Amino acid sequence: MNQLLNISEQKASVAISSVEIAQLCEKRHDHVMVDIRKMLAELNLNSPEFSGQYKTKDGRMQPCYFLPKRETMILVSGYRIELRAKIIDRLDELEKQHQPSIPKNYPEALRMAAELAEQNQVLLLEKQQTTAENHALKSYFEPGLTPAQFVKGLNGVNSNKINDYLRSRGWLYKDKHCWRVFSHVRDKYLTESFKRIEVDPVERIEMATYKPILLEKGAVKIFEAYLQAKLPMKADWNGKYYHSKVAV
Repeated sequence: MNQLLNISEQKASVAISSVEIAQLCEKRHDHVMVDIRKMLAELNLNSPEFSGQYKTKDGRMQPCYFLPKRETMILVSGYRIELRAKIIDRLDELEKQHQPSIPKNYPEALRMAAELAEQNQVLLLEKQQTTAENHALKSYFEPGLTPAQFVKGLNGVNSNKINDYLRSRGWLYKDKHCWRVFSHVRDKYLTESFKRIEVDPVERIEMATYKPILLEKGAVKIFEAYLQAKLPMKADWNGKYYHSKVAV
């Protein structure tokens, strides 16, 4: 079985991956991915909000989706009854895992209170660390960088594969010879530069070219994905996370 990455608690308290849906329904994962993309488009939902990655047996990172209960039920509504039953049983199992346990006596309640206080302290430290990282990122970010130029300063990231990663996230698409920015992220995470190139000076034929340019919010999103080990990395990466200024 493919190893799934941890589900982000920000997405949903209970979510199921497209990989697990495919396994439970005995379908090909790429076919389930197509079904999910169609469903999200018809519901006018933002695909990147449900996007994630999973690790295959050979260690490669591949795109997948994590669906909350509502979207999962909509997706499988057209599946056979026995397949829907498998999904419903799995969702019930996940919900039970997320239900808080009720203390049976006073000592147990004290233990739970202590554990909760410790968890809150960890969350506070994580929030403080994220704030510090975002401040550091603002001093590192430079306007006008392409995604590939930006990630060259992130230790270990494979800059040659970053556009393919952003395509899997629903940010970019390939249009002939150029990478283009999807409208739902344009001017939010990315923008585009445009220029005309003369391809035939005799016939005076010009070709329009586009280049994706990273905005600050997009840089923050990419940096967060970097710290969560979601970006494509080089084979010789030393496992350390840090950034440095890049000469463009």
